[in-house]
Amino acid sequence: MATTAAAAEAKAPKIVWNENQRRFETEDKEAYIEYVLRSDGKVMDLAHTYVPRSKRGLGMASHLCVAALSHAKSHSMSIIPTCSYVSDTFLPRNPSWNSVVYSEDLKSSIQATSEDIKSNI
Repeated sequence: MATTAAAAEAKAPKIVWNENQRRFETEDKEAYIEYVLRSDGKVMDLAHTYVPRSKRGLGMASHLCVAALSHAKSHSMSIIPTCSYVSDTFLPRNPSWNSVVYSEDLKSSIQATSEDIKSNI
């Protein structure tokens, strides 16, 4: 089994963070997931995923999502799954990533905190 896992990892494409274009992409730049930063950079809105026909069916979109979500998690960011692939396919298949998804509860607690600060001034 270790050989199978190593083989699968060897086949995984290298995903690169292209900060200037705000996307995570394959080294050849053909497949990517684009994002928009919101809430002063605390929230990453995953807006669009693209995989060319020649690379479809290989799990490429999933690898792109993992790269973006791993980045968000390691930088204490939340994500908004605007892209239909992320919201309708990736997250339902990978519920362990739901903890990174932005929620209204987080928004409410942030607003409550700022309201508490204002009331104490």
